[in-house]
Amino acid sequence: MVNRKHNRDDLVIRKAQEDDLPVLVGFLAKLALHVAGAAPKKLKKKERTRLMEFLAAALVDNDKLVVVAELPDTGLVGMAYIYVWRSQGIWEQAADHEFKSGVIDDIWVEPEFRKLGIFSSMLKALIAFAEKRDVPELILEYAISNKEADATWKRLGFEVTGVRAAAFTNQVKAKLTTGA
Repeated sequence: MVNRKHNRDDLVIRKAQEDDLPVLVGFLAKLALHVAGAAPKKLKKKERTRLMEFLAAALVDNDKLVVVAELPDTGLVGMAYIYVWRSQGIWEQAADHEFKSGVIDDIWVEPEFRKLGIFSSMLKALIAFAEKRDVPELILEYAISNKEADATWKRLGFEVTGVRAAAFTNQVKAKLTTGA
């Protein structure tokens, strides 16, 4: 059970450090299981290593930011990750133009520490990072089945702008072969 004495006054939002990586990998695993609606599982060593390397690279990239939420006497209770995505305009233009978006890739707050303003505090840090880099747009991806995330993002003004579909390569190939 969360100790409700915690509030924003004792919350620290800071840039993640290398020492935080094992906890952050655990948060990513919990997020994936939460989205999938799956029971807790232990990460395979290969996947743990991949995630550690992925996050370590993000810590030293100026176009990426990983922040953590920390409470005294508790430790890390959340994380958030954003990166700048750049693309060139494809339509005729008088000059080169680079489009920039801030991609919010992952946000996690431990369930027992939700409803304390931690999510909002981390999101503000991501927005400040995007603004500092003149990023006018935020985009994200979340599972529509994650009703909590869906409600939160919509409340904050995010709108669904497309549909992402997925299929296994072998299944698509088989259907093309059979003329389906």
